[in-house]
Amino acid sequence: MAAAAALDSPSGAASQAVAELCQNPPETFLEASKLLLTYADNILRNPNDEKYRSIRIGNAAFSTRLLPVRGAVECLFEMGFEEGETHLIFPKKASVEQLQKIRDLIATERSSRLDGSDKSHKVELSQQSTATPRPPATQSSNPPGFTQQAGHREGQPANPPSASMVTADHPVLLRVLQSNIQHVLLYENRALQEKALACIPVQELKKRSQEKLSRARKLDKGTNVSDEDFLLLELLHWFKAEFFHWVNEILCTKCGGQTKSRGESLFPNDDELKWGANRVEDHYCDTCHLSNRFPRYNNPEKLLETRCGRCGEWANCFTLCCRALGFEARYVWDYTDHVWTEVYSPSQQRWLHCDACEDVCDKPLLYEIGWGKKLSYVIAFSKDEVVDVTWRYSCKHEEVISRRTEIKEDILRETINGLNRQRQISLSENRRKELLQRIIVELVEFISPKTPKPGELGGRISGSVAWRVARGEMGLERKETLFIPSENEKISKQLHLCYNIVKDHYVRISNNNETISGWENGVWKMESIFRKVETDWNMIKLFTHIRTFLVPLKLFWKQN
Repeated sequence: MAAAAALDSPSGAASQAVAELCQNPPETFLEASKLLLTYADNILRNPNDEKYRSIRIGNAAFSTRLLPVRGAVECLFEMGFEEGETHLIFPKKASVEQLQKIRDLIATERSSRLDGSDKSHKVELSQQSTATPRPPATQSSNPPGFTQQAGHREGQPANPPSASMVTADHPVLLRVLQSNIQHVLLYENRALQEKALACIPVQELKKRSQEKLSRARKLDKGTNVSDEDFLLLELLHWFKAEFFHWVNEILCTKCGGQTKSRGESLFPNDDELKWGANRVEDHYCDTCHLSNRFPRYNNPEKLLETRCGRCGEWANCFTLCCRALGFEARYVWDYTDHVWTEVYSPSQQRWLHCDACEDVCDKPLLYEIGWGKKLSYVIAFSKDEVVDVTWRYSCKHEEVISRRTEIKEDILRETINGLNRQRQISLSENRRKELLQRIIVELVEFISPKTPKPGELGGRISGSVAWRVARGEMGLERKETLFIPSENEKISKQLHLCYNIVKDHYVRISNNNETISGWENGVWKMESIFRKVETDWNMIKLFTHIRTFLVPLKLFWKQN
């Protein structure tokens, strides 16, 4: 049968990627498989032509027809493609036989569906899905640099399903709601919070926060920020600079050298499954010819030990740390493949956006304006409620509405309301009133017009360049920075500007030592450049990559 062909290669080895691809809706599968076959056939027909051996990640066809499709990019990796900075590359050392094998599996399945004979093998696909555990909705299951979205299923129920009725047959959004509202209850485990507190230098963070709050109050006596607000900022900075670290490629467990992800998933062992690692990445060492395992743990208790990962692990562990310190915190899931935290500020009476990966607080337009994300659904989860907070993170509401096609709005709304009724049934009347008052304040915030702040204009800083380019989060579209000389600078005929890489700000010495925060705010044009803090080596660097340029200043002198 066709499904069996997709799952078992001629050599008897399973093709998990093709099996994943087969689980997409028919129209999605046919469109993606057509493009995959085109890529493969071009190489097979023209094996010595370099132009067919690379796929630009920013290519419109690739980014719109393959990136969002379950299993599609994994098929390219199984064919032999490797991730480069801005392209997927089919290297000369890659096996053409392996490419042919995966290509034939896809072609067989495609031919079967075009012939209308795919009905008989749905059971086999379902059994494969059961045998190979899928990652929870809170965790991305794609290789670095790629996002995954499930296709919209036809025949949606007339009435919204209850929380207990949400199954794999429902849209990904409903499954995320069910999964995450259960997951956040882990953060309420008191023993787990105590483990987190043992990792956090609480007294040191409180000391730093109180010193900074004291200085802030001297500068602004009418400020409404509190000790808690400043402690949150210190926790964010400590988590980013000292506690957690980002993983692009892991070090080889044998020689300690750099490995490279093969874009494949290994089957998790019992211990990895115990800690929620339903997906294990395969990182290969060319020196030792050794396959190294990188489990994508989903249990925050394990993350207190490993202290590493990507945005899923960062937000997961940081949200636990927030709860351990007594903050009211929400885990925030973005449909376009990112996660972060929100923390409630009693002094400001509002929820604050906190992204531990970026060490930023209260910059909600960072993703849409700075990173260039095309947002659609952003959902926040806490022990007491689920809230659709999409509108906090966008100033382009009409564009967002046009992309919200995963599920009917009334079904989403009623499903969230039903989950909240279930979760809040045991709460006190006073607590329910408090939550209602907060929701009202949020709704007013959502409809209020927003204007991007300076700190929300930059691209992403966490992750490799290839990963950020693939996700479209480099923030390359930005205004050029101009420095217009002041009257004093014109008279002295000197504009003196210095950049401090440690403090990440410019000092305009010739203009009363004016400071400008952020290296990106002092350049005219830039591409593929980022600032990296290496805490292990106590070094800070500005990195550039191939085909990059940086023009520090462009001055315009106004002639009278």
